[in-house]
Formats: sequence, C-alpha cells, structure tokens
Amino acid sequence: MRYSHVVFDIDGTLIDSESAVLKSLQRVVLEEKGIRKKLDELRFSLGIPGKNTLEKLDIEDLKGVEEKWNNYLSDYADEIVLFVQVREIVQALKSNGIKLGIITSKTKKEYEDDFLKFGLHPYFDVVVCADDTKKHKPNGDPMEKYLEIANVKRSNVIYIGDSIYDMQCAKNAGVDSALALWGANDSECIEATYKLKEPKEILDVLI
Repeated sequence: MRYSHVVFDIDGTLIDSESAVLKSLQRVVLEEKGIRKKLDELRFSLGIPGKNTLEKLDIEDLKGVEEKWNNYLSDYADEIVLFVQVREIVQALKSNGIKLGIITSKTKKEYEDDFLKFGLHPYFDVVVCADDTKKHKPNGDPMEKYLEIANVKRSNVIYIGDSIYDMQCAKNAGVDSALALWGANDSECIEATYKLKEPKEILDVLI
C-alpha cells in the first residue's frame, strides 16, 4: 500500500456544493455592490477561503458579509450533496486501515454547517480548516499542519482535491496529489501526480 494517509478537500471533491456556493455569492454581491454578476464570473471563488473571495470583490466588511454569505448558503442547502460513490470510497479506505484527513478552505463553523450533516466526520482522523493556519491554499502551510498533527512522513500522504489551489498546496509541501476530475474546472492546465475521472478510481491508486 503506497499511501497510509489520504487527505481530502471538501467542496468539489467530497461534496457537490458549486451551485449553492455560487448562487449565494451572487446574491451577496448584488446586495453589497449593486452588481449582478454571472455565475461563471464568480468561479474564481471555488477552492479559496471566503475572506479571500470577498477581498477580491472589494468588499469592505469582510466579517459581516462573510457571515451573510454563509446564511444565504443555507438557503441552498438542498442543492449540496455528496458525490456519487464518495461514502462507499471513504468506508472502503477506512476498512483497509488507511488514515483519513481533510484540508479545507472552510472555517470550522462552515465545516460544521456544511459537512457534518452527511455523517462522514467520524471517518476522518485529522481536519485542518482555514482558521487553523495563517496562510492558506495554495500555500503549503495547511498540509504542513496536517503532517505535524498526524505525525506522518510526507511520502506516505496523498492529497485529493478538485482545484489548482489544492494541487499547489500539496506540491508546495512535497506531497503527492490526485486531481478529482468530477469536480475540477480547467483540468488540462492543472498539474497533479494522478488525475482521477471518478471517485472509485481512488481505490485503484491506493489499494
């Protein structure tokens, strides 16, 4: 078994939240800036912390507007679902003795609000959220934090995510990566150790 630790991103990797994230952000921008942006114009926000997104949109009240965005996101909660096969893959990895982790751009509160409801939290040994490090993806610090907490060699870890930020985070920390094509945009331009078309291919790489 090549990797003893598998670390996942959440949005676009474990859960399909793209529609909900973009629609709620579109609503916030319209309210705060009086501009109705197309959803495609907001795709840059996928994979980076909400605060960074709002900074790029020239929002001044970062804390207040991020809270508003999270509240609006809950209005689209029914559109957020686990990707097909994800639950079975997570269970299979765990049953084969692989340690599981998460590195996400979500804050702890966002993690609790958006992910706990799926019942997968108990499978993950280490969870690194945006408020656990000063620097975020694509910087390698979130992965360095994971390596420190899990006390594992970087050669034994693989990070699975859907964005260039995830792949760069892994690379900057000297860790192998797998691009989740089921959630990725512009995958041709993203470098990764592996590129996986569907979740079940994770088992082909790892077991």
